[in-house]
Amino acid sequence: MSTAAETPELAVDITGLRKSFGHVEVLRGIDVQVKRGEVVCVIGPSGSGKSTLLRCVNVLEEPTAGSVVVDGVELTDPDVDIDAARTKIGMVFQSFNLFSHLDVLNNLTIAQTKVLKRSKAEAKQTGLANLERVGLAGRETAMPGELSGGQQQRVAIARALSMNPDVMLFDEPTSALDPELVGDVLVVMRRLADEGMTMLVVTHEMQFAREVADKVLFMDDGVVVEEGPPEQVIGNPQEERTRTFLSRVLNPVHVDRAE
Repeated sequence: MSTAAETPELAVDITGLRKSFGHVEVLRGIDVQVKRGEVVCVIGPSGSGKSTLLRCVNVLEEPTAGSVVVDGVELTDPDVDIDAARTKIGMVFQSFNLFSHLDVLNNLTIAQTKVLKRSKAEAKQTGLANLERVGLAGRETAMPGELSGGQQQRVAIARALSMNPDVMLFDEPTSALDPELVGDVLVVMRRLADEGMTMLVVTHEMQFAREVADKVLFMDDGVVVEEGPPEQVIGNPQEERTRTFLSRVLNPVHVDRAE
């Protein structure tokens, strides 16, 4: 088995990954490699296993079979310290998952002090720096409920960045946002990509994938159907399933209203 320890340019090495819920096999033998500093976008229809794949990378879901290696540590090894390994992986969810009873700064510092054991002063300094990084300097005393969805998602990104992760996972980070708020979040993600952050992104934003991704994976029915650079997978797909999906996403059919 290839491991990131043997191939140091790899940040994430997923081999033979399978995940079943009861009798339903959601992932059916996934192989994915993400190099350091690379942005890999995962596209595909709802129910294809994209979010489950991401949740298996940091073992929020325990894989049924296969291996997940992140920064040379096999997270699927039963003897691994999963909590320590997870500190190297930032995760941004669809639904922000901020603590509604804590202000922005406390959302950014609580994991730093409790998990990384940083001092309150260091955690505050790190949190404020990352808040500025996502374009929200000066909003540290706001409560999540006072922020727009796009601002909450940028706080969630700042919170993940405050743990100094080696890899960032994004699970459809703009799907819960109103259309006019999507752009601000994508700007932050583009900036992270430009800075060299390793990113694995599940997204429906085809323009983002086309412009920012180093590699695009198209998933359907629990398998990777096609992968390659965006100009190939999105611009000139080889597989019929990929072409059908993209034609629906890029050229949505206008359904006639019922009489």
